[in-house]
Amino acid sequence: MEGSLQVRNMPVLVTGATGYVGGRLIPRLLHAGYRVRALVRDRERLQGRPWLSEITVVEGDVLQPQTLPVALSGVAVAYYLIHGAHGSFDVQDRDVTSARHFGQAACAAGVQRIVYLGALRHVTPHSSRQADVYLQIGAALREAGVPVSEFRAAPILGSGSITFEIVRNLTERLPVIPCPRWAYARVQPIAIRDILSYLIAALDTPQSIGQVIEIGGADVLSYSQMMMAYARARGLRRLFLPFPLLSPRLSASWLHWLTPIPADIARPLIEALSTELVLRDNAARHLFPQIQPLDYATALLLAVERTEAGQVETSWSDALATSQGEAPVVPLPAVSVGMAEGIIVEQRHQVVAATPERVFRIFTGLGGERGWLYADWAWRLRGIIDRLVGGVGFRRGRRHPADLYAGDALDFWRVERVEQNRLLRLRAEMKVPGRAWLEFQVHPHSDGMASLTQRAFFVPKGLLGLIYWYALYPLHSLIFSGLIREIARRAEQTHDAITGGRRTT
Repeated sequence: MEGSLQVRNMPVLVTGATGYVGGRLIPRLLHAGYRVRALVRDRERLQGRPWLSEITVVEGDVLQPQTLPVALSGVAVAYYLIHGAHGSFDVQDRDVTSARHFGQAACAAGVQRIVYLGALRHVTPHSSRQADVYLQIGAALREAGVPVSEFRAAPILGSGSITFEIVRNLTERLPVIPCPRWAYARVQPIAIRDILSYLIAALDTPQSIGQVIEIGGADVLSYSQMMMAYARARGLRRLFLPFPLLSPRLSASWLHWLTPIPADIARPLIEALSTELVLRDNAARHLFPQIQPLDYATALLLAVERTEAGQVETSWSDALATSQGEAPVVPLPAVSVGMAEGIIVEQRHQVVAATPERVFRIFTGLGGERGWLYADWAWRLRGIIDRLVGGVGFRRGRRHPADLYAGDALDFWRVERVEQNRLLRLRAEMKVPGRAWLEFQVHPHSDGMASLTQRAFFVPKGLLGLIYWYALYPLHSLIFSGLIREIARRAEQTHDAITGGRRTT
């Protein structure tokens, strides 16, 4: 108990605050009475979070150890929720190096312990290197001597999680579902709320210090059974056919096309199922008897309800700063209209007979199920082309039907900046020969109306980038001019519906 009181009197550090788990853990720590400090590479990515004013934010990067002492100073417990255990071996090496840096910095700062959330993996002689990287991260954190409470979690089930999105998209889209060998492997999916319960309970459970704890849900079942349960819950009639010849590589491509999950993320998930993801010890039950993990049906129902209600708190794609591999994120620099510093700027302007709030609500509602208001077929065709060349395509949709946070995925864009009732800036994540942004800005205008500005920015990469821009310019010009007109029209319609057609002055 003494240790618990000491933790409550000192800040708790959360890394991975922009990710799926970290973004849900912070408000629950605050509700439990803990002081929270968040380590992020870019504080702008926390913009708009309702709990932002209640925490301390420190900018730093685990790959740059010199940035870590400030974040770790005076911290009792640090949550390590950082890993990108997919993609190339270079990415995995950076994951391990990052953990090593963090463990060393935590030791130097006098941190009492680290709580690490990894993934359940049973390594065999036939396991891929990807299956082993989560275990390597845990070992790297321990190297410097700081005690680590390491949770190894089975696939996480919750609104916006990768597991749920795979189950939901495959079951919703296919009347006949081919089931590869991995779809029959046994797994023990765990609800996101149970994950959060374990992470918070660890702070008041000194017996968990230095322990490796496997955590999973109440039920053991296969992905095919998970999809069958989803079909029953949604009243869908589906036929499931064994398809043993579908290799992990082909399965990843299949998921790439039918779900929001890109192939480079899907493949290590599938390869992990070469060994069943089922708990092999009962340490969690003995250490945390107060936590009774949800059964699959209940966890599934909660995920479906929150998704249908548009209450997805965080999404699997939040963990990615960009969907274009490990390329550094380059924010849009300040530019003037025209072409400056190699940036091509195309601007459109329109006065709208509606309030700035109405206009803002329309352009921040773009994408996802609502589509893009004008020439939606062209946007979707661009998404299909992007998928063909290995890009993210359109299937990511949006986390919430109306609200946007900086860092949110929005179809093949990433929200770079949101300013309430004023600005929305999107950074392109489709594959293009250069870098691109789309920005909407609204200001109050005379006579109670609004001034709407729409800008497209493009930084071409070499000659190919210039050819791309000018070859597609006629189509872009048509689509963007139609888009700003449609935003204005929808805003005016909404305004008239509320005011009864009266123009306010």
